[in-house]
Amino acid sequence: MSWHYPKGSLATATTDVSLSPEQAGWQYSGMQIANLSSGKPFEIELAGEEGVILPLSAKDVTVTVNGQEFQMAGRNGVFDQVSDWIYAPVGSTITLAAAKGDVAICTARATEVFPVVHTPASDVQVEVRGSGFASRQVTNIATPDSFKGAHKINICEVITPGGNVSSWPPHRHDGIEGCATNNEEIYYFRIGKNDSVHGDPEGLGLFHVYTVSGSVDETVTIKDGDTYIVPEGYHGPTSATPEYPMYFLNVLAGPAETRTMAFCDDPDKHWIRENWNTQTQDPRLPWSSATPRKR
Repeated sequence: MSWHYPKGSLATATTDVSLSPEQAGWQYSGMQIANLSSGKPFEIELAGEEGVILPLSAKDVTVTVNGQEFQMAGRNGVFDQVSDWIYAPVGSTITLAAAKGDVAICTARATEVFPVVHTPASDVQVEVRGSGFASRQVTNIATPDSFKGAHKINICEVITPGGNVSSWPPHRHDGIEGCATNNEEIYYFRIGKNDSVHGDPEGLGLFHVYTVSGSVDETVTIKDGDTYIVPEGYHGPTSATPEYPMYFLNVLAGPAETRTMAFCDDPDKHWIRENWNTQTQDPRLPWSSATPRKR
């Protein structure tokens, strides 16, 4: 069994990725990566779902949510800067238009209706987690601490400099055998090259997942544009190979009425967190901010 979807395997005529809960074999989390390079508007209706609209490599995006129009600044690429984003309520009708580029529409099955919100890049929280070779940047888009106005959805971005690892120590949130948190998680990857603004077709990294039962234990090669879903099990490390920085967009949602990003470490690896107290965080971080990265 593999939960790895190589680039192109989830594509449609208008999306680079189209993944519904039914396709994933679970109940809550979904994602579409709209490709706007055709110049035609992209339309989607969130039937029984709430959403987060996040430009990946599109600038000056016109977004209409239930007839209300927004102008999103966007960005040239995921390694270039942090982007503004929009929360779209359950039942929204959405139209996206831009000259080119990709925009993520992250979704979660939900029932409570919250107001539409446009958050500028300057208000997005960026933090550096871990230390030593486990240093990485976490950009908190719609997490429980950074954004209260949602029912189920949790969204963050992670940038791992080349040669570093993230998702470390390995952890899970599958509601199985002593881990109370239950979130379905999507990883959407872009792999850069040196100081690129976005993904590079040459890029590659590694991703490890193993379940409590032992039914899955795999380490896969991740290439630019790949998707990996995690319905259960420990995941980590997520490894960025030297000179190839790794970005991933996480979508998490689950049955809990109170949104949470809690997790359970692999007990054999929990000690690693203590070692960070004697290590130095990677000076390449934070990698990006609300303004374009200097090159």
